[in-house]
Formats: sequence, C-alpha cells, structure tokens
Amino acid sequence: MESRWWRRARLLGDRRRVGDLLLWAALAAPIGYAGITPPRPPSALLLLVASLALLALAVGTGRRLPLTALLAVVLGSLFDGNFVFAIPVFSYLAGRRGAGTARAAGVFGAIAAAGTGLNLGLLGTGPATWYQLASVLLFGGVFPWLLGRHRRQQRALAAAERRHADAVDRERRSAVDRVRLRERARIAQEMHDSLGHDLSLIALRAAALEVAVDLAPAHRAAAGELRASVAAATERLHDVIGVLREERGRDLRPADETVTELVEGARDAGMTVELRAAPADLDLPPMVAHAAHRVVREALTNAARYAPGAPVTVTLARAGDRVDLRVVNAPPAAPPLPGPPAHGSGLLALRERVRLTGGVLDAGPRDGGFAVRARLPLTADGPVGEADGPVPAPDVPGGWPVDGRPGPASADPPGESERRLRDARRRVRRSLLIAFGAPVTLGLVLSLVYYPLATAGAVLDRPGYERLRVGDPRAALGLPRRQAEPPDGAPAGGCEYYTDGNFPFAEPTWRLCFADGRLASKERIAR
Repeated sequence: MESRWWRRARLLGDRRRVGDLLLWAALAAPIGYAGITPPRPPSALLLLVASLALLALAVGTGRRLPLTALLAVVLGSLFDGNFVFAIPVFSYLAGRRGAGTARAAGVFGAIAAAGTGLNLGLLGTGPATWYQLASVLLFGGVFPWLLGRHRRQQRALAAAERRHADAVDRERRSAVDRVRLRERARIAQEMHDSLGHDLSLIALRAAALEVAVDLAPAHRAAAGELRASVAAATERLHDVIGVLREERGRDLRPADETVTELVEGARDAGMTVELRAAPADLDLPPMVAHAAHRVVREALTNAARYAPGAPVTVTLARAGDRVDLRVVNAPPAAPPLPGPPAHGSGLLALRERVRLTGGVLDAGPRDGGFAVRARLPLTADGPVGEADGPVPAPDVPGGWPVDGRPGPASADPPGESERRLRDARRRVRRSLLIAFGAPVTLGLVLSLVYYPLATAGAVLDRPGYERLRVGDPRAALGLPRRQAEPPDGAPAGGCEYYTDGNFPFAEPTWRLCFADGRLASKERIAR
C-alpha cells in the first residue's frame, strides 16, 4: 500500500511538471509568434526550433540550476530578441529558488562585463545603446532577482513563525508533561516504599507461620505458598514501579558496547561509515562513553533513514578536558525511507542525555547533508540541578534532512525559535530595502559611468555654438572631435549632432547640417 508521504511527493512532482509546462508555453508564445509571422527568412524555422529547445532546457533546469537557466536565456537573447521577455521571469525565479547571493552577483557581473566588451569593443555601439542595454540588465535582471530574493525571505519568515508557534506550544505541553511525570515518580516512590514495606512484613509473618510447630501441616504449607506469593508480588511491584521512575532508563544497547563496535555493526548492516579516532581517545569514562555511544547511535539511525546510501564520518578526538564528537553524513544518494514524519524528539532526548554529562549538543544541515556535534567533558559534573535554576531548553537548529533538504525544525526551543524569528524578520526588512534601494543606487552609478562616456569629446557649449556662422567651412569651425548619437527619427546624412553636456543622459542638443563642406544650417533640438 502506497504511503501518504509518497503520494504527497508524487502530487508535488506532478504540480511542478505542470507549472514548468505552463511557464514554457507562456514564454514560448512571443518566440513562436515571431517565428511564424511573415516575412520569414529561410532559416526562420531552424532558428525557431533551436529557440524553443533552448527555452525548454532553461525551464527544465530552472529548479535545480536557476542561474544556469538564466544564463541560457541571456544567451538566447543574442540570437532572438524575444528572449528578452524571459529574462525578468528567470531572474525572479533565480532569486526565489537560489540560496546564495555571491554566485548571483558573479553571474550578473559577468553578463555586464561581457556585454560591455561586446557592444563597446567588438560591435562599436554608441554609449546611448550601451546605457539602454545596461538599464535592461538592471531593471529586467537585477531588480526581478531582488524581488525573488525578497519573496524567498518572506517564505522563510513565515516558516520561522510557524516553527516558533510550534516550539511555544510544544514547550507548554512539555512543561505539563514534566509536572505530570514528576508527580507520577513521586507517587511511584511512595507506593514502592510503603507497599514494599507492608508486603515484606506480610512475607515475614507468613514465614513465621510456615515454621510454627503448633500448626497443622496443611496450614504450614498454605503459609509457605502465601510467603512465596508475597515475594513474587513484591518483585513484580518493584518492576512495575521502576518503569514510572525518572531514574530508570530505556537504553537497549548491548552491555559494554563501544563506539567502535557500534560503527562496525552499522557497516555490517550495509552503511558506509568511517570512524576517525585514535585508540587512546576511545578510552572514556563510563558516563561519557555512554553519552558518546548514544550520540553516535542516534546519528547513524537517522542517517540510515533520511540519507540512505550517503557516507557517514564519525570523528572523536580529545581536546584538553573535553571530547569533541562529530557525526556528519553527506547529501543523500536516494530518497528517504518511508515512515512517519520527523518531529525532533530523538534530538531532544539526545540533547538531554548530553546535558546530563555537562556537555553541549549542536545539530543542523551542512553542505547538503547533516551534522551532529557533541562536546562532552571528561570529568562530568552532572546535570544542572533545580537549585541552579531552570535547565535550558535544547538548542537544536533543525530536524533531520529529508530528500537532501533540512527537515522541519520542530525541535527548536522557544528561545532559539525566537532568535531565528528575529533573524528572519531582519532579513526580510533588509531584502525589501535592497530590492528597491539597490536598483536606484545602481541606476545612479550607471548614469555616472554613462555620462563621461557620452560627453567625452562631444560637448559643444552654448558660447561655441553662438560663434558658428552659416557659410563657414567645416574645417574652420573647431568642432568637437566626436559627435553625439542622433535622436530617434533624425534625417540620415548631411547633419551632425552635438551635446551641451546635459546631465545625466547627455542628449543631443545641437544639429549642424553641411553642404559642400560648409555649414548650411544650425539649430537647437527641442527636448
């Protein structure tokens, strides 16, 4: 029978495939329309097929490699201008799906550098065209990526708020459970002491009757049976009451099993486990050795369940008066084994076990896998008592990874979840400021870069313009060595354009038209 987890995973996969198909269809519409609309060159069909295949490749890799998909779309825009509609979409998805900013900054920087070299160096386009292309990259690439990044931070904030609410509710229920367990243990102790004492007295009196000479043999036999029954009842009472006592553990480890034997047993079961420890470091005090065994066993159990096939490294080393224990598993090579969802209770119990030795436990995702680290003192001072204040709640960064991703961090205590919630809110505020402030700042920087390029050798100030006389030969006018780019719709041939240096775009200001090498007319261009 198919588990609910597998059904949900399959449903999620189907939804993603449908979403990718709809995305491809929406982005392919302008490309396909331009490819089938006449006039069509002979190579239009081949270019259309290649463009649609490239777009399909970008959509297919967009979830796993969002920046690679963005680069594919930018590359496609060099051959088909209709890819420009896909650039903002894939930039947004890269910001929403990608985790880091360094790679995205590197990709956008590489695109900007390559585009600048291609346009200004090889193609010889003017500064105005370069500025337009750079603006497209800024507002069609960087700005959507920042919006996607902000959306990702919002989702992280919502998840942190849910974890915080769960942690508060769990702590409240745990406090009630602790009170209940303490009361049960107190009652169990009282029952054990009082009933055990009474049953012992009954057994003693039955034994006295068993040896009494003035009783009939049948009565002495009955007294013997009563004594045996009371002794058995006392033993059963001891066993039952012991289950309710806090001091009674539930560790089912084989007697005197070491960490080395535990690792060898995991290898025999088919796991890939490497133990890195010096023989002297494995000689630990009994309580510390028991805690280390518990940490390794729990980590190996969870690695086998949530990261099957992934190699696991167990490292144990002494550092002064402490023992540093690490259990790290690589990213999973296969989906997690079917089973109920993780709630972090194993890590909570493990943290408590480590706390009893005076140590500290850290656990969380690492490089796609999961890492558990315990620092145990060699001379354990025991757990923190009630006289020393309340015992701090466990500080577990997250649940075990599921399908290569961090699982639900339901083991976070309220204090830790509050810190994570504050961090998530701060990241959302920062990402919002960056999403709107960065494009403005970059636009200003872009204008400051563009202005010197547009005005270099192309500025004709007003006094210089006023000195020009119609009919003078061009060589005698002393014009700037470079012209400004003509405005849109300017007549072709016979006229030159210069700017007065207006900021920030250095738009053309003067139109000078020549005939037979002489100035035929001059005029100011209305902006």
